[in-house]
Formats: sequence, C-alpha cells, structure tokens
Amino acid sequence: MTLDVIDRARAGQVALGTFVFEFDSNGIGRLAAGAGAEFVVFDAEHTGWGWETIGRLLATTRPAGIPAWVRVPSAEDRSAVSRALDLGARGVMAPMVESEEAARRLVAWSAYPPRGVRGAAFGIAHDDYVAGDFLDTIARANDDTVVIAQIETVAGLEEVERIAAVDGLDVLWVGHFDLTNSMGIPGRFDHPDYLAALDRVASAAADHGKLAGFMPTSVPQATDLVERGFRLLAYGGDLWIYQKALATDLGAIRSATDSGRT
Repeated sequence: MTLDVIDRARAGQVALGTFVFEFDSNGIGRLAAGAGAEFVVFDAEHTGWGWETIGRLLATTRPAGIPAWVRVPSAEDRSAVSRALDLGARGVMAPMVESEEAARRLVAWSAYPPRGVRGAAFGIAHDDYVAGDFLDTIARANDDTVVIAQIETVAGLEEVERIAAVDGLDVLWVGHFDLTNSMGIPGRFDHPDYLAALDRVASAAADHGKLAGFMPTSVPQATDLVERGFRLLAYGGDLWIYQKALATDLGAIRSATDSGRT
C-alpha cells in the first residue's frame, strides 16, 4: 500500500495526497481517498489532537486502502514516533530535522531490530488486532514504513545532503513557511534564496535516491514543484480546502442570484 505510492513516485510519477488538520471525522480519510488522494497525512504538530483521536483517524482511514501517515510534534520525541506507528500509521513525518544524527535517530525509532530500535508489540492496532507470525510483521513493517524528514530551517538546509544520505530515510519534505521564517524572508516564496533552497533539497533527494515532498496550495505552485523535481505532494489541508471551496461557490451563487451584500 505505502510502497505502491513511494515506488511510483521513485519511478518518476507524481503521488498526490493531502493533509488533515481540523476535521477529525470518521469519514475524512475515506473522503480523501474518494476524491483521488493517494495518501493522507494527519497532523499532530499544529493541532490539539490527542493519541485517541489520531488512533481513530488512522483506524477509519485503513479501509480506504490508502496509507495514512502522521506528522509527529517533534523530531526529538521517540515516544511520539512509537505511538503513531503502533496506532497504525504507515509512516511518520518529523518537523525541523536539522542534522544527520537527528535523521538517524528518526529512522532507528521507526524500524524494528536489527534495522532500528522500535519497541515490539504485536497483534495491536497496527496489525488490525490480528495475531500472526511476528517475524513476518517485523519484516513487513520495516519494508513498508515511510520515514519523512522535514527540512524547514537554515540549519537543516545546510545539512540537507548529509540528511539525505541517511539509509532508511525516504523523503525530504520542505516546510515552506518555517523555512522562509528561518531564512529571514518570511512568506517570500518568490525570493531567489528560497527558490534556490527548493532546488537544493530536490537535488539532495535525487542524488541519494530519496523523494522530495511539499504541501502545495495551488495548481501553479504544484506544477512548479514538479518541474523542480518534487514527486510527493500533499495538496493543502482540510480546513483551507473547505474554506476556499465554500467561499468560491458562495460568491458564485451571490453573483448568479444578484444577492451580494451591500
């Protein structure tokens, strides 16, 4: 499931998904899948969701047949990585990864021995509560779990080639607002230094067999990212997509019925 998405992206196809920040509906993952999303990322960094909510979102997305990944609150919290994976996430995204050492820890926390140091618990949520051969479970999880490091600070950008070289890391993901903030050009997404940073991340990913990922919010932005070498794109987030679609259609109805407010 996860490997299908990652393998297609590695083969040069663009894999499209979305972020979920706000709508903790039991149907949100299946709605995303029904709209054509190939993966969904549930955010635990910028939301107030607890692990019970994350677990329910993961469980109700699994029947949709698309992988659900979790952005954990910190790259320095092993317990968050463990909980996300044990609850059924098929991958983890860590914010503000700034060094090769941090990337290596993230990979180790995400894999069972001998590849890593993930704690063992079998027959629980990540196994759909079905007992089985734990050796098969270990091998499958180690092969199928996606590990994503966010490059969103100057420190991370300066180390991006070393981070990209870490075995077991799958994706370098640019956090664009945080990166421009760190660069001293907040929100200047047309700034040549920022554009050079995008190219540097994409190049580091390609040089080391990794994928470059991003959260675009428009078709032109997505098109530009693909041209730069990004192949894993999570289009927008639930709250902004809803707000934008509602505003567009309400405005169209007001115009069509001449009922605009005065």
